[in-house]
Amino acid sequence: MINWLHTFQPPAILFSAGPINIYWYGLCLVTGMAAAFFIIFYLAKYYEISRDTIFDLSFWLISGGLVGARIYDVLLEFPYYIEHPGHILAIWRGGLAIHGAIIAGILIIWLFARRQNINFFKLSALIIPGLALGQAIGRWGNYFNQELFGRPTNLPWGIPINILNRPTAYINDIYFHPTFLYESLGCLTIFLVLFLLNVWVIKRQRFPKMFYVWSLGLYMILYSILRFMLEFIKIDTTPYLLGMRWPQIISLVMIAAAILLLFSPHARSQK
Repeated sequence: MINWLHTFQPPAILFSAGPINIYWYGLCLVTGMAAAFFIIFYLAKYYEISRDTIFDLSFWLISGGLVGARIYDVLLEFPYYIEHPGHILAIWRGGLAIHGAIIAGILIIWLFARRQNINFFKLSALIIPGLALGQAIGRWGNYFNQELFGRPTNLPWGIPINILNRPTAYINDIYFHPTFLYESLGCLTIFLVLFLLNVWVIKRQRFPKMFYVWSLGLYMILYSILRFMLEFIKIDTTPYLLGMRWPQIISLVMIAAAILLLFSPHARSQK
């Protein structure tokens, strides 16, 4: 696999049929979503949440998550989209920010839980293992779009980037860190941790309410640490604040929010 990554330049288009192009990016997203909901449906029976409820929620999560991810990216890259307004809806070109999807997803789950009279933390704990797996698969879309790669590297798993996709400052470099792969493997690890915790609790045949809170907090902390560290080697343009890249700021906010959640009086009452 290492040799393949080091020598292969992936095409953005999977196949074409006349004026219609099917992109690898879209296939990765759809595959990630399908895998996520497979895990969610598997766990739902143990959470005693009906399949109909998950079907209803899935529509809002998919549509709302995509909208949130796109709005977030457009706001981050606002000067670019002001100059290229026709690209705002061109999601097949990339530009779906996971932090935007997470924020939108949390809001949607909260509203849905209130409407259906379901514990918000219970519903969140059910969703996040699938979310982590979906992220692990979906990140491969960045590989095929040759975007969000890291700094130049001489490591044997460095990926070649087409000269048209290289930033001007790195125009003479060929191989770059495959940050998509690092994040994919990190998210896969997070998924395994969360899923195995669920298996452990299922075997005990009892889901304590505190487990739901800690599952959400654990995901927020683990993913935020992963994303914070990866931002040190990314070279895509993003706003800076206090000497840090914007995704690092958001990651720190998520970690702080998770810690406050885990040790809040509300969390302690979930026993």
